[in-house]
Amino acid sequence: MLTHSLVQYGRRIKLRPLAAADFDQWKEVRLRCRDWLTPWEPLPPRGVVDSIENKQVFSTRCALRDRERQLGASYGFGIFLQEQFIGEVNLSIIQRGPFQSAYIGYWIDQNFAGRGYTPEAVVVAFLFAFEELGLHRLEIAIIPRNRASRRVAEKLGLREEGIAVRYLEINGIWEDHIRYAITAEEWYERRDQYIKDWILST
Repeated sequence: MLTHSLVQYGRRIKLRPLAAADFDQWKEVRLRCRDWLTPWEPLPPRGVVDSIENKQVFSTRCALRDRERQLGASYGFGIFLQEQFIGEVNLSIIQRGPFQSAYIGYWIDQNFAGRGYTPEAVVVAFLFAFEELGLHRLEIAIIPRNRASRRVAEKLGLREEGIAVRYLEINGIWEDHIRYAITAEEWYERRDQYIKDWILST
């Protein structure tokens, strides 16, 4: 089984898998930003305790993500500014075979939105996905009215592929999503500029 570095760096931020010890920081952000985040996220499954309220459930979530990473099915990262937790970026539903693709999802602490930390984290995830995992295509699906998330995709110049109607059930509603994508060919064409803009120190 191939192994990959579990810590990735941008210009200002660090990505690493979340661990049980991160619960207090994670809970504080999730509770404070609940109104900011809830409109864009799926509801928790019925009967499942919300990990915001329970450290053991959060620890189980971390363990499941570790297992998914070991299987190569997904890679979840916390976004840290120095040692302060400020959000998450995830590579999920990794498909191999002829697809070699994955989805990227992300969220950021409202207090840190609009400062370029999210696109920086996404570029670090691109680098990891294309150059360490050897994927060919990454997709980001965003509810059209979610302007903050769309700005990230637009800032990075991602290709818009149109509207997927009633694509995902978000906060109890089947929502349309704009699909943005980037392929390995596009990554390598823009790689130097992405790294200059988001990863190398100035």
